[in-house]
Amino acid sequence: MAAEIVNPRSDSTEGYGDSVDSFDPAFALHRGGKMAVQATVPIRDKDDLSLAYTPGVAKVCSAIAENPELVHDYTWKSQVVAVVTDGTAVLGLGDIGPEASLPVMEGKAILFKQFGGVDAVPIALATTDTDEIIETVVRLAPSFGGVNLEDISAPRCFEIERRLQEALDIPVFHDDQHGTAVVTLAALRNAAKLTGRTLGDLRAVISGAGAAGVAIAKFLLEAGLGDVAVADRKGIVSTDRTDLTDVKRELAELTNKAGLTGSLETALAGADVFIGVSGGTVPEPAVASMAPGAFVFAMANPNPEVHPDIAHKYASVVATGRSDYPNQINNVLAFPGIFAGALQVRASRITEGMKIAAANALADVVGDQLAADYVIPSPFDERVAPAVTAAVAAAARAEGVARR
Repeated sequence: MAAEIVNPRSDSTEGYGDSVDSFDPAFALHRGGKMAVQATVPIRDKDDLSLAYTPGVAKVCSAIAENPELVHDYTWKSQVVAVVTDGTAVLGLGDIGPEASLPVMEGKAILFKQFGGVDAVPIALATTDTDEIIETVVRLAPSFGGVNLEDISAPRCFEIERRLQEALDIPVFHDDQHGTAVVTLAALRNAAKLTGRTLGDLRAVISGAGAAGVAIAKFLLEAGLGDVAVADRKGIVSTDRTDLTDVKRELAELTNKAGLTGSLETALAGADVFIGVSGGTVPEPAVASMAPGAFVFAMANPNPEVHPDIAHKYASVVATGRSDYPNQINNVLAFPGIFAGALQVRASRITEGMKIAAANALADVVGDQLAADYVIPSPFDERVAPAVTAAVAAAARAEGVARR
């Protein structure tokens, strides 16, 4: 499937009110959608038709029925990903529903193709029921080589991903969790290297205990981070709190070795790393209270939790989620290569080792160019996807989840 800009079908916006501005380039680009299906074989005459469809296709169908493994060789299954959402946590827009989520899912699909060479199909589901989502994806799974869960709200996203991973023998990956975590780890490794430290030397504070915050905390600890405390709207997620969900209760057991309680601002005093995945604003005095040479990764979009101008007053390395500042923490650096590597070897799942391999490969792309304003490469660096793909495929083989 080829993703491409489709020419506008009509210039009329009559009947849509003030929400549509036909002169806005974003509307012009999106008219008619951002992707299309393109054949990989020609159909020029009746001979081509008889091979691509009936009667020739029947031979292939019969062979697959006799040996189902052949589906990976004679269909696109092993190179296509389902991008699945229920529209409940779309970008910074929140719960906007399945139809309104489609522009984002189309965008995700073309990023898969552009940056990883992976075909992807957007699927927006008209349900928010956990069981219905899981059942629907399981029934769709025979058509796909992998499933990318996208913009599904917490805490349901954790259960949905876990149960789908248990039910299916193809990679299931919630990018809002793990893509963000992989890129964050890569940037943090390089920031530590730049300042002569290791991950084990660092104490981090994460603002946000949703999908990304929980996944980042667990992943950084898995990779060897010294300690991390996570804060939600009510303060530090700690074992003494009685209002925690099951997910946050587990998080409290894994994190916060220092035993911190109270507010985010309290936890930032003397901290080496701030990671923001929540929105809101961190007061400047709290940033100033961090340890000398601290790192500030303020990743909320479009408004970082700490404005870069303020962060640079106190931090040695600053990263955001925005493309107009250096060190953009962008998931597109991770998910195309991760899926490309997993599909390349027909991995049955994406393991922690595969994600750590992806983060290490991404960090290594920076190489000798490492600097305070360059701890993570650009999404347009053509070395990124091949490096991540190769590292993930090798890790899948090493961990015994590769099937070719």
